[in-house]
Amino acid sequence: MPQLTKIGVFYDGNYFLHVSNYYNYDHPQRRRLSITGLHEFIEARVAMEEGIARSRSKIVDSHYFRGRLNATEAQQRGSALYYDRVFDDILMSSGVTTHYSPLRSSHGRRHEKGIDVWFALEAFEQTMLRRFDVVVLIASDGDYVPLVRKLNGLGCRVMIVGWDFEFTTDSGSGMITRTSQDLLAEASYPLAMSSIIDHPSSDAEAKLVDKLFVSEKKKETVKEERKSEPVAFEEPVTGDIGEVMESQIFSLKGGYGFITYPPNNLFFHHSNVKNVRFEDLLEGDPVEFTLTHSSKGKLVAQEVYFLGELEGEDYEQE
Repeated sequence: MPQLTKIGVFYDGNYFLHVSNYYNYDHPQRRRLSITGLHEFIEARVAMEEGIARSRSKIVDSHYFRGRLNATEAQQRGSALYYDRVFDDILMSSGVTTHYSPLRSSHGRRHEKGIDVWFALEAFEQTMLRRFDVVVLIASDGDYVPLVRKLNGLGCRVMIVGWDFEFTTDSGSGMITRTSQDLLAEASYPLAMSSIIDHPSSDAEAKLVDKLFVSEKKKETVKEERKSEPVAFEEPVTGDIGEVMESQIFSLKGGYGFITYPPNNLFFHHSNVKNVRFEDLLEGDPVEFTLTHSSKGKLVAQEVYFLGELEGEDYEQE
């Protein structure tokens, strides 16, 4: 009987969230990525790359790494704790082991500490212990190149699931996401997911691509909200371009928001929120931002940081 090809999957959680936000807010799909659908796609793709029957390609272990708020602050963020638990349920139902590191605070800004090192160590250790045939990294950072080389040294093939995309926000700012070319060069099976999703090569692949996204739960109001949001960038303002300023969230929409900035409000995109998830923000939250121009010359906010305090001394120390 043909031997089973064992697959281990490792998620860079922040990267996965960033890509999922793109498809939910900025891509015509208007849907989030599905964990179960992605796993089905990976198994099918590994079978194709390895030249084996689909039934012989199985994910036997998967791990998800991400920094997140502590429980007390998540509860203070309104629905944040609830949505964290919902996503935990999704991960558990898909057999994914979660690895969370508390977000650390430095000068009012939250940062992940050591999560990428933990990711690499766990991937290497689990590959040694469980003898995966193929390791799948859902990641884009060139810092993982040494990990891929070590996995290759164990005789393991590595698949990189990466996305390259760019788009223009409603304010005219260009957003670009790229997977490290050095990382792709080290992989046995580099996957250009953006191209696969937008241009499936066959009907069978198109069906797998459709399953990559959650079932139809489209937000009917998103387009209308974007059409009806007033443009408020015509009056002169007092800040200098490049200046770091503080204000509060004025309003939040489907993937973007506005910051109070008399006499008008400044647009910001979800990808510009740096130390918390966009979903964690609430109207009235204090934020720090950098004043800049969009590509169309409009004033916008970038490098947006939530300025709330973390609870407890343990989360205040580096």
